[in-house]
Amino acid sequence: MENNNHIIICVGRQLGSGGHDIARMLAKDFNAKYYDRELLNLAAKESGFSERIFEKNDEQKGFLKSLFNISTPHLSGSSFGPNFSQESLFQFQSDAIRKAAAEGSCVFVGRCADYVLRDMPNVVKIFITASMRSRIDKILAHQQVTPQQAKRIILDAEGHRASYYNYYTGKKWGAAESYDFCIDSSILGLADTEKLIAQFIRKRFGL
Repeated sequence: MENNNHIIICVGRQLGSGGHDIARMLAKDFNAKYYDRELLNLAAKESGFSERIFEKNDEQKGFLKSLFNISTPHLSGSSFGPNFSQESLFQFQSDAIRKAAAEGSCVFVGRCADYVLRDMPNVVKIFITASMRSRIDKILAHQQVTPQQAKRIILDAEGHRASYYNYYTGKKWGAAESYDFCIDSSILGLADTEKLIAQFIRKRFGL
């Protein structure tokens, strides 16, 4: 299938906004492959590095400070040698994103996919937010923490995501001008939010 005959949906999301669930629904709706943490496995295969290294690097800056405290057998024989860096891992992940996007319709969650695929046709950039109360409730439903701890979890995670995204893209994570469509999922709920996003995508691409 040619690049201009399929759709690439890049989903940014706030923690607890239901972005992963909405992205999965979009993938089903558009008969597209879904990529979230699956990208880490693809990047590991492309690079020859351990998937654990990509997990440590996942959407956060500064992980290299602790990288060599874990077993990294793939590094010693790497062709990168002393040039190994977090930017190298980002490049491998970007290559995996581009390869997947070239093969057919895809939904990517996070990992700067909107920036990596910025020159590819039929790319739509979505950002999903939700009220803090709604996001705290989502954390409380899955973790044994207090509301105050849940809020700290959200703020810490989003701080890492923002730092990572802003560093590699030169744009601002979560800012409306960085995306084509932004929506608060706590207003309509996940299912109706997905339907509205899908309607926007179909309208945009004349489907």
